[in-house]
Amino acid sequence: MSLDVWLALVALFGIGGLTPGPAVMLVLASSFRYGFKPAMLPALGIASANVIWLLLAASGAFALVKAFPALLLGMKGLGLLVILYMAFTTMTGPPPDLDHTGEAPKRSHLYGQGVALQISSPLPLVYFGLLLPAYFDAELPVLTQFWIMLATVTVTELLGLAVYAYGATGIRRALRDEKQARIFNIFIGLVMIVSGIWAIWATSVT
Repeated sequence: MSLDVWLALVALFGIGGLTPGPAVMLVLASSFRYGFKPAMLPALGIASANVIWLLLAASGAFALVKAFPALLLGMKGLGLLVILYMAFTTMTGPPPDLDHTGEAPKRSHLYGQGVALQISSPLPLVYFGLLLPAYFDAELPVLTQFWIMLATVTVTELLGLAVYAYGATGIRRALRDEKQARIFNIFIGLVMIVSGIWAIWATSVT
């Protein structure tokens, strides 16, 4: 995997880790109740579940590409459509509501709750299965790219959740301002678009 494609992957999943969703809400609720370090336990659970989803999604995608090489271009195009859809809905959707994070689970259940939250959702399989091929270069070793993707997605997910765990109160206060929240959403969407287009171009040129 070339450096520019890897940076595009970091940008997409780094921004994904910062996008408010169920995982972010669980980490925020845990941070408000227990503080930073305990709030990283559900984050670790979420990252652990992502490893399972990534193994399933990427192995399936790579198997298809190996059996039917012509499918790669179509999978890249489908991946770009998913990225564009995610970006558009983020930019035009309502500002994140971080005031209603729900109750944090018991301290002893934090890690397990993170795993259960992420493993019970089919969305990671859909997203990873469609998005990862956009960053895959058929001319390079498959396993090397897979492990790079796995490490990158895991680290960026943890870093994004760590930002919320550490700065929970300040982030909630900042995103209460509708203008700042809208700018935040637009920024996330634009990074998604640029990352997806750049990755497909960089892995398709010969």
